[in-house]
Amino acid sequence: MSDTPPLKIVSGTALTEQQKKDLLHRLARVEGQLRGVQKLIAKATEPGDCDGIAQQMSAARKALDRSFVTLLTSSMVTHAEKATSVEEAVASAKHLSTFLDKYV
Repeated sequence: MSDTPPLKIVSGTALTEQQKKDLLHRLARVEGQLRGVQKLIAKATEPGDCDGIAQQMSAARKALDRSFVTLLTSSMVTHAEKATSVEEAVASAKHLSTFLDKYV
């Protein structure tokens, strides 16, 4: 999609390698959509062109929102699976609840 080399995925406990690949793929698609929106704006010549631009911006925003939801659900699943006790699972759930309150 772009001239940027692929990012090296680092192992850790935040997300699985597959979850990271999925999120990065989604974000690359959003990046492509935004480049398309930029081209539409640059080439806009008539008032009616704004309708198409708005539609594409809306689609990009929804795709980014979907990526955010995927991040949250992946995080919930990963943290729940890695919890070694009920207390750890509860602490993780509280952290994610705070995360939701902060960003939604």
